[in-house]
Amino acid sequence: MALRVITRNLRSKLLPKFSSASTLHSHATSFGFKEVREEEKSQLVGNVFSNVASNYDLMNDLMSGGLHRLWKDRLVSKLNPFPGMKHLDVAGGTGDVAFRILETINSVNCRSMQDVLEGNLREETQIYVCDINPNMLSVGKKRAQERGLGEDRSLVWVEGDAEALNFEDDSMDGYTVAFGIRNVTHIEKVLAEAYRVLRRGGRFLCLELSHVQVPVFKQLYDYYSFSVIPALGELVAGDRESYQYLVESIRRFPSQEKFASMIADSGFQRVDYENLVGGVVSIHSGLKF
Repeated sequence: MALRVITRNLRSKLLPKFSSASTLHSHATSFGFKEVREEEKSQLVGNVFSNVASNYDLMNDLMSGGLHRLWKDRLVSKLNPFPGMKHLDVAGGTGDVAFRILETINSVNCRSMQDVLEGNLREETQIYVCDINPNMLSVGKKRAQERGLGEDRSLVWVEGDAEALNFEDDSMDGYTVAFGIRNVTHIEKVLAEAYRVLRRGGRFLCLELSHVQVPVFKQLYDYYSFSVIPALGELVAGDRESYQYLVESIRRFPSQEKFASMIADSGFQRVDYENLVGGVVSIHSGLKF
């Protein structure tokens, strides 16, 4: 009888823990190295980017030694923008990629004199900057004003979810996402939406921090990531935890090969990727036929 009572008491203490763990894992996703409920992740990620928005570009410069600028230049060069295109830049709230695309289009000299005079293609060009975080969009709009692009009708700022885009099917010539896809809850949904909104012949491009493939360099990179970057976040932005999450989220992101397979599974063809700086970042691409 005593043994039965002890067993019952232990069960009453342990079962709730196992039950809650089971419930968590049945609808769990990663938030850095932690596991959280799916419905919690978007709020937690939102808090991170609300916290870092004002220092986002400065921290990018410090963390990458300014290399992120060259990486984004490479992304846009692979996109090969053209006058009159309809382009969607997702998770691009600060405008870094969108500004580069617009500058590239403005520098293209293939327009006819009539188009130049009337501004036809210039008027048709539309670059949609879509971000789920209003604070990041506010930073982008402010930067546009500083660049003299505040009234440019080619730039359209949209608050939206990459997993459920409010754009029509087959409506975009290009789709980019830079340093954003690893923060979503369902990567597959983002890829499916990218495929849906692109026209036939449209290009998908993703610039993302990835997995270093050189052993010795990987050890140095791991030390830098986990020791230096959170400390920089605390020193510059007063926020160590957000940058600790950002580092952890990189390690939880699929490998280059796995992510390429996910892109192909979404329907894209001619899928490939380019490693930069030994795999610190990768640019994945695919075409919709």
